[in-house]
Amino acid sequence: MYRVESPGDSSVARPRFGHAEVWVESPLQLLSAIEAHGAGLLGTSSRIHPRGGTTALDATLATLMAQAPAGVRFAEPTQTPPAPGSSGARRWVTGDAYSGRVQRALLGRIAVQEVVIIDDGLATLGLIKALVSAEPTALVRQRSTPSAARRALGIASWYRLRALARAGRLLIFTALPVDAHIRAKFLALGGHLEGHRFEWLNTQPVSERIAEPTVVVGSAMAADGLIHADPYFRWLHSLTLDGPVAYFPHRRESATFLELLAAHDKIAVREHTIPIEMRLRALRHGQLVRALPSTALPSLRLLLGGSGVRILGKQIPRAWWKPAASTELRNHLSSSLELSTP
Repeated sequence: MYRVESPGDSSVARPRFGHAEVWVESPLQLLSAIEAHGAGLLGTSSRIHPRGGTTALDATLATLMAQAPAGVRFAEPTQTPPAPGSSGARRWVTGDAYSGRVQRALLGRIAVQEVVIIDDGLATLGLIKALVSAEPTALVRQRSTPSAARRALGIASWYRLRALARAGRLLIFTALPVDAHIRAKFLALGGHLEGHRFEWLNTQPVSERIAEPTVVVGSAMAADGLIHADPYFRWLHSLTLDGPVAYFPHRRESATFLELLAAHDKIAVREHTIPIEMRLRALRHGQLVRALPSTALPSLRLLLGGSGVRILGKQIPRAWWKPAASTELRNHLSSSLELSTP
């Protein structure tokens, strides 16, 4: 059983006061930070520190700087997260609890009253599940093979976040539906769990219009060496038998593969710009969204529910997988196909 926490389910009084220091490393994290501030969960003011050298952030940053709600400021891009509490903030906010930078920051002195974890896709659900595990669980990305030192850092971070939860100082903010059993265990641990339905984003104008009957949300699984590219391409070709396809690439897809798609006379490859949640809100009744397992599936179901747009996830056939994709990783990635919203 899954559910999405809405503001009506909130256990935290809103609006909250004080200042928040926010560290973001991806477009989705940046959007999530704006949603959290707009929901009144971060405080009166929030200063967002974008990770430098991440070109995928540039377009989203430019868009959100022009639209951000009152109280949001943007720091210069940097390679290092702000220290928790170094500037008198009440809250320290991040999207990637699996990041080595973030974990090293969390193992230092935490002067803030609360640590807030904002959405970073399916990894957020994995984090909640790990934190309620009865056994110490290293917070490391499933697609990597960590060194002993990296694994030790991941386990130490698991203990630190659980200690923060027990002290009532850990809040996780997500639009994704959380399994009711996992949610209950996390709340029993002492953590706070707040949800949203992209309320701030839904107040913003939409400028991009998409005419193609089928829209595909691109996947980085081939680029990451998890699936074979050839069957993925053949599947995309099969979708064109029903008409033109608009393809929205993932930021990690290779230029070679995108050139192959662009050469197809019925596939229009769109430039990668801002998060897909921001781009597809104007789809119309009768249009179809297709995707491999992706965070975009439950997010778009939230945004487009009741619009008459069909959103279908593609189960990955066994023959597509490469040996680098462990059974645990396959199950984790495929879990988005099961996530639904009320």
